[in-house]
Amino acid sequence: MASDDISQLVHALSKTHLGDGELSYKGLGLKLDNAESVEGLVQEIEQYQDLRALRLEGNTLGVDAARAIAKALESKQQLQRCYWSDLFTGRLRSEIPMALKSLGSGLMTAGARLTVLDLSDNAFGPDGVKGIDQLLRSAACHTLRELRLNNCGMGIGGGKILAEVLTECQRRSLAEGTPLTLRVFVAGRNRLENEGASALAKAFQLMGSLEEVHMPQNGINHAGVTALASAMRHNKDLRVLNLNDNTFTKRGTMAMAQALGHLRNVQVINFGDCLVRCEGAIAMAAVLREGLPVLKELNLSFGEITEAAALVVAQALVDKPHMEKVDLNGNCLGEEGCEALREAMAAQDKGDMLVSLSDDEGEPDEEDNDDEEEHEDEDDDDADASNGYNGCNEDDFVKENGMMANEESPSKSQCPEEVLSFLECPSAEKLLQLGEMRRHLLPEVNILHPHKAVDVLLKVASLYCEEPVVKTTVLETFDMLLRKLLSSSALQAYIITSTLLVLMGVLKGEGKRKKVALVPGHLLCLEHAVQQDYLAQHHASLLHCILSKNREALKSCSSSVDRLISALEKRCLD
Repeated sequence: MASDDISQLVHALSKTHLGDGELSYKGLGLKLDNAESVEGLVQEIEQYQDLRALRLEGNTLGVDAARAIAKALESKQQLQRCYWSDLFTGRLRSEIPMALKSLGSGLMTAGARLTVLDLSDNAFGPDGVKGIDQLLRSAACHTLRELRLNNCGMGIGGGKILAEVLTECQRRSLAEGTPLTLRVFVAGRNRLENEGASALAKAFQLMGSLEEVHMPQNGINHAGVTALASAMRHNKDLRVLNLNDNTFTKRGTMAMAQALGHLRNVQVINFGDCLVRCEGAIAMAAVLREGLPVLKELNLSFGEITEAAALVVAQALVDKPHMEKVDLNGNCLGEEGCEALREAMAAQDKGDMLVSLSDDEGEPDEEDNDDEEEHEDEDDDDADASNGYNGCNEDDFVKENGMMANEESPSKSQCPEEVLSFLECPSAEKLLQLGEMRRHLLPEVNILHPHKAVDVLLKVASLYCEEPVVKTTVLETFDMLLRKLLSSSALQAYIITSTLLVLMGVLKGEGKRKKVALVPGHLLCLEHAVQQDYLAQHHASLLHCILSKNREALKSCSSSVDRLISALEKRCLD
C-alpha cells in the first residue's frame, strides 16, 4: 500500500467513530483491493467492542479486501446496520457477487441480526442478488426493517430471485417465531418491469408490514401496477408509496385507487410521470374525498391531466387538514387552467401547497392525443403479451376485492327476450311495452362493467321527449338505473360518472371507445337526476366542474346544456 494511501486511511480512521456504535468510512473514495489495503480498517472493526453500524459507502471494494473485512465481522454479533451503497465502482461484475457472499458469510457467522441493509447504487444485476441470497434467507435478516436496493440493475430476473428470497425469509422467520416485519423497501431504477414487480408483489402481500415502498422508474405498466396495488391493500400501515415514472394509464390507476381506499395511514403518494390521465385523476379524487385522512403529499405531475380533471382533484382536497404539498405540474391545463387551479386551491386556503405549474404542457391537441393513445394501448398490449400476461382491456374495472373484471366476457344475460330486443334497438314504444319488465334492465347496469352500464343508461335517456307518458317512463327508468350505479362506493360512482362524461364526449378518455351521438334527452335526464336525492352534492360538483369547462363539446344541444348547468349550479349551492 502506497504511503500516501496509508496516510489517507490513518487520517480517515481518526474520524470514524461517530457514536451510537457507528463506524464510518463513508465517501472516502478508498480503493480497497486486497487484505493489505484494509489492515487498518479491519483493526478498527476488531477493536470496536460495540459495533452496531458500519458505513462503507462511496469506496470501491475488491474480493480479497471483502474477505478480510468479512473475517473481522465474524465476531460482531451486535452489528445491525450495514450501509454499503456505491461500494463496487470500477469492479468487474463477476467480482461483486463473490464480495457480497463473503460479507454475508461474516454476518451470518457472527449471528448478527440486521435491521438495515443498504446496497443501493451497486450495478450488480441478477448475479448480485444471488450474492446476497443466503444472507437474506438467513436468521441474520429475520429482523430486517429496511432493505435498500436502489439502482442496482436487478432486471426482471433479479426481481424474481429477490421475491423468492424474501418469501423464503418470511417462511423461515415465521417458523422460528420471529416473523419478518420489513418496513422500508427501496428498489427504484432496476428495470423490474411487470414480471419482476408482480413477483415482488406476492412477497409484499405475505409480509403485510411495509410502511414505505419506493419503486420509481422500473418500466412497470398497468399489469404490474395492478399486482402491486393488490399487495398494498395487505400492508395496512403503509405511509409512503412512490411509483414515480412508471406507466399506470387508466387501468393501473383504477387498481391503485381501489387499494388506497382501504388504507388509512398513507401520508405520501407519488404517482408523478405515470400517465394517470383524466379518468385516473378522477378516480384518485374519489379516494381523496372518501379516505386517506392523514395524507400530506400528493404528486400527480406529468400525467396528461386536463384542467377539468385537475379541478376535480383540487375539490377533493377540501377535507384534508394535514395536506402540505400538491404537485400537478407538467400536465395539460393551459394558461387559463393553471390560473383556475390556483384559484381553486387558494379558495380552500391551500394555495401555498400547490407546486409551481411552470412546466405545464398546455391544452392537448385532441387529434394528436387520440393517435398517441391508440399507439400506447397497442404498445401496452404487446408488452403484456411478451411478458406472458393476458392483460386487461380498456373496459376493465376494479372489483371490491382488488382484482379486475373483464367486460368483454360478462356472464350470459338472463334478460327476457323483450328486454334484449329493446337493448338491441331501443325505442319509446318498446320501453313502454316492457312495463314491469323494466326492472330486468337493472342486471344490465353492472357496476363492474361501467361502459356497458353507461351505454344502457344513455340508450334510455335518448328516448326522452315531452309526451307525458314517455317522459315519465323514461325518467323513472333513468332514475332506477342511475340510483343503482351511484349507490356503490365513491370510487365506483366516480368511475361511472367519468365514463358517462367520456361517452358523451365531454371528458377525454383512453382507448378507442366510440362516443355516443349526443341528443337533448341525455342532458335533460341528467338535469332531472341532479334534482334527486340519490345524486349527492359532490357528484353534482364533479359534473358541474367538467361540463362547465367543456361546453363547446355540447354545443349541438345548447339550450339543454344551459338548463343542466343551471340545475348543477343550484345544487352545488345547496
